[in-house]
Amino acid sequence: MRPFRLGVIAGEASGDALALRFLAALRERLGDRPIELCGVGDHGLPEAGLRPLFPQADIAVMGFGPVIARLPLLLRRMEDAARGIAAFEPDLLLTIDSPDFCLRVAKKVRARAPSIPIVHWVCPSVWAWRSGRARRMAPHVDRILALLPFEPAALARLHGPETIYVGHPLMERLDEMRPDADEQRRRDDAGRPLVLVLPGSRRSEIHHLMPVFGEAVAKVAAVVPGARFALPAVPRLQAMIAEAAARWPVGPEIVTGDAAKLAAFRGARAALAASGTVTLELALSQIPTVAAYRGANWEAFLARRLVKLPSVILPNLILGRSIVPEFIQEEATAEALSSHLLAALAEGDKRQEQLDGFIEVETIMRSAGPSPAANAVAAALALLPSEQAG
Repeated sequence: MRPFRLGVIAGEASGDALALRFLAALRERLGDRPIELCGVGDHGLPEAGLRPLFPQADIAVMGFGPVIARLPLLLRRMEDAARGIAAFEPDLLLTIDSPDFCLRVAKKVRARAPSIPIVHWVCPSVWAWRSGRARRMAPHVDRILALLPFEPAALARLHGPETIYVGHPLMERLDEMRPDADEQRRRDDAGRPLVLVLPGSRRSEIHHLMPVFGEAVAKVAAVVPGARFALPAVPRLQAMIAEAAARWPVGPEIVTGDAAKLAAFRGARAALAASGTVTLELALSQIPTVAAYRGANWEAFLARRLVKLPSVILPNLILGRSIVPEFIQEEATAEALSSHLLAALAEGDKRQEQLDGFIEVETIMRSAGPSPAANAVAAALALLPSEQAG
């Protein structure tokens, strides 16, 4: 039996996790047929059989300055990846997220080996900014696998590649994110509520949001003396967050580790969050939220020029209406944030409007079915002739 050959390009840990899910679903689909893997990845992929073309660490870089410093290596690795994949001659090339690297590799692979089907998992945010990327992807990406339900229509409108909504990985973790009966009773205690504070995952976000979040937390604590505050932090940012939180009038509990973060989510009654993908996680966890963005003046200027959306909050975009209040730059004051956070904590119309909206978000997100990975495999294999896909 001829092995199924899968090329994989994953540029960071989140992409590795998706690749492993895809591989597990592919093995279930193909049964006893062996699978050969070649490409770029880490965090379990080599152990799963991936033959790496080079270390993923060579391309795992974020931020304008670090990218410029490593640009010669990045350009060389794009060529190495394209050459290696073309030589491997896979039945399918799966590129995952990291669009600035992956989509350039896809273009080079298409030039070297036009017959290789190419699928990209995680739609770039072309619907938010740099919309011209959608049309430029079309010649060298055969299909995009989208995590968000509004993305297929957006890509069609922008003349991008065919896009299929396969579902979001968060949908497979709802049981971990939702409170049990005891946790729900604690969540319902409006006199001693737990408030999540999530200042973002980038240093610039944390630098600009932590001071005003601290002021807002103090105002909430003055009105609700029993309120408790939890601040989840990833290890690489824990020291920065703890140092900033030490200057707050009211000290939060710094929460580290995935298990502790999930426990905090299950117990939280409301959240104050940076306007990012975490707002979707909060919505699916049924946690009323107030969202904010603050950045350097030049960042805010560019964002206003480039982002052509009525909202940057994913639950709002999924519903097509605003249910999560958001405050941008100078609007993100302690007074505005605290007043809306108090409304999210209190029993009343504002809180209930969010909770009802979050049920709608979940219903829409469930439309793809129970397994995003199985959906992704089905959508990818549909591009192949039956003798290759079976």
